[in-house]
Amino acid sequence: MTKKIPVILDTDIGLDIDDTWALGLLLKSPELDVKLITTSSDNTSLKAKLVAKFLESVGRTDIPIGIGVPENSKKGWQYPWVEDYDISQYPGTVHNNAAEMICSTITNSITPITLISIGPLGTVAEALKLNPNIVDNSRFVGMQGSIRKGYGGSETQHKEYNVKKNIKACREVFQAQWEKTITPLDTCRDVILKGSLLERFMKSNNLVVQSIKENYNIWKKKLIPKLVMVKKNQTSALFDTVAIYLGFSEDLLNIEELKIEVTHNGLTQINEKGNLIRCATSWKDVQLFKEMLVDRLTN
Repeated sequence: MTKKIPVILDTDIGLDIDDTWALGLLLKSPELDVKLITTSSDNTSLKAKLVAKFLESVGRTDIPIGIGVPENSKKGWQYPWVEDYDISQYPGTVHNNAAEMICSTITNSITPITLISIGPLGTVAEALKLNPNIVDNSRFVGMQGSIRKGYGGSETQHKEYNVKKNIKACREVFQAQWEKTITPLDTCRDVILKGSLLERFMKSNNLVVQSIKENYNIWKKKLIPKLVMVKKNQTSALFDTVAIYLGFSEDLLNIEELKIEVTHNGLTQINEKGNLIRCATSWKDVQLFKEMLVDRLTN
C-alpha cells in the first residue's frame, strides 16, 4: 500500500459552501492523512465550530482543530447549522493558536507535510512569521488567484476573493521559498455538478454527504441571488475541491510553471518579477474529476 500523504487543511469555511464540499472530499480521500485543520479569516472561532461539528458528525474527532486569529464576529451563512453546537463538548482537541499548531505539526513531521489552503492566507502567513523554516518540511497547495480566466464564464482575469481579502498575506505566502501549486479560477470555476451526478449525490445518505447537504440547504436559503448566481438543479462552483485533489494528484490537470506577482489591488499577474508558482491553468478532463468527486463522496 502506498504511504499516505500527511496534510494540513487551512479553511475559511462558513461563507461560500465549497469549503464544506472540500472538507468532505478531504475526509473521503484515502491518499491523505489529515494531521490538522485550521481556520482563517473573519470569525475564526465560529468557523472552528463548523469544522468540529462536521468532524464529530462523521466520526473523525481524531483530527485536531486550530483556531486562527479572529478578525470580526460575523456569523456567516452556515451559522444556523452550529447555532446550538457547543465546541467545548467536542471530543477531539481544539487549539486556540492555529499558526503555532501549523508550525509544530510541520516541524515534528518525519514526512514532509502538504499544507492545503482554501481561504485567505492570514493564518498561513502568521505561521511563516512564527517559523520561516517550515518551508523546509512542507509544500503549499492553494485555491487562490485568477491567471487568464475569471468568475463564471469570463475570459478575463478577476480579483479572486481569497487573494483580495488579504493581499499582504497572499504576497507573503507566495514569496516564501517552498514549492507552491495553485488552482486559480481558470480551472476550479469549472467544477459545477448537475444532471445525473448531482442526482446521485442527493440520493446518497452517508454521514459525509448528509453533513454537506444539511449545510448546502441552509446556505442556499441565505444566498443573495444578485451576488451569487446558482442556477436551479445545479450546484454553485465547487472551487476548493480542486485544491484537495491537488494534494494527492495532478493527473487530470495541466500545470504551468509561471512567475506570478500579486498586485496592489489583488490581481495575480504573470510577471518576470513574480514568484515561481505551479498553476493548474487548464483541465485534461474536468468531467472525470466531477465523476471522481461524486464517486468518493457517495461511497
